[in-house]
Amino acid sequence: MAGAIHAHLSDAASDRPAHATESRGVRIALITVALLFLALIILLPLISVIVEALSQGWRVYVESITEKDALSALRLTLITAAIAVPLNTVFGIAAAWAIAKFKFRGKNVLITLIDLPFAVSPVISGLIFVLLFGAQGLLGPWLAAHDIKVIFALPGIVLATIFVTFPFVARELIPLMQTQGVQEEEAAATLGAKGWQIFWRVTLPNIKWGLLYGIILCNARAMGEFGAVSVVSGHIRGQTNTLPLHVEILYNEYQFTASFAVASLLVLLALVTLVVKAIVEWKSEQRSAGSEGGTG
Repeated sequence: MAGAIHAHLSDAASDRPAHATESRGVRIALITVALLFLALIILLPLISVIVEALSQGWRVYVESITEKDALSALRLTLITAAIAVPLNTVFGIAAAWAIAKFKFRGKNVLITLIDLPFAVSPVISGLIFVLLFGAQGLLGPWLAAHDIKVIFALPGIVLATIFVTFPFVARELIPLMQTQGVQEEEAAATLGAKGWQIFWRVTLPNIKWGLLYGIILCNARAMGEFGAVSVVSGHIRGQTNTLPLHVEILYNEYQFTASFAVASLLVLLALVTLVVKAIVEWKSEQRSAGSEGGTG
C-alpha cells in the first residue's frame, strides 16, 4: 500500500515542473493532514450517528424508523424533493440556456437573482413566505377566504425548498454552457434545425453529465433543508415535519436514540447521493477521456 502511494506521488510529481514540485515529505504531510481533517469532520460524525442509533439494539432502531411520525416525515421529505427538484431542473436548464447561449438586456440581473438564495439566510427565506402567505401576510386574507393553505402546509414547504435550491442546477450548467460556446447550435441552425431540435439533439447531449450533477446537488439540499422549512412548516407532528425537523423534535424531547435513528435515514440518503455523484463524475471523466482519445 505504501509503495503504491509512493509510486502515485512520484508519478504525479514527475508531471509537474521542477520549480513547482514539493518534496516527498511535504506531499505526504499535506495528504495526511487532509485525510485527518476529512476523518474528523466527515467520517467521525457519521460513525457517531450510526453508533448512537444502534446503541439500544436493532429492535429499537427499527421501531424508531418505522414509527408513524417518522414514516410521515420521510414521506413528506421525498414528496417535497420530488416536486422541487424537477421544477428547479426545468428552471435551471432554461436560465442557463438563456444566459450562456443568448445576449439580452438584464442578463446580469438574472444572474444576480439566481445567486440570491446563496446570499439570504434560509430562515429569512422562510420568513418571506410567511409575510406573503401567512394569516397576517399580504395574500393571507385572500387565501383564507378561498380556503387555500400555503403556510403550515405542503405548498409552503415546497415553495421554501424551491427557493433555497433553485441556484444549483443553473449554477452548474451556466459555466459549462459558456465553455462549450454556441458554434454547434449555430451550425445546427444553419442546417435548418428548429429551436427545440437544436436543444434536444445538440445542447442537451453536451450538458447531460453536468445536468445530472446539478440535479444531485439540488436533491441533496432539498432533502436536508432545515432553516426555511422550519419557519413555514409549523412543526405539526405527523403532518408538516420533514426528516430534519423530526430529528430536532425527537432530540429536544430527549429521545436521543430515536433522533439518531431517524438521522441515520438522512445519512443513508446522503450516502446514496454521494454514490450517484461519484458515478456521474466517473462517467463524465470517461466521456472526456474518450473525447480526447478520439480527437487525438
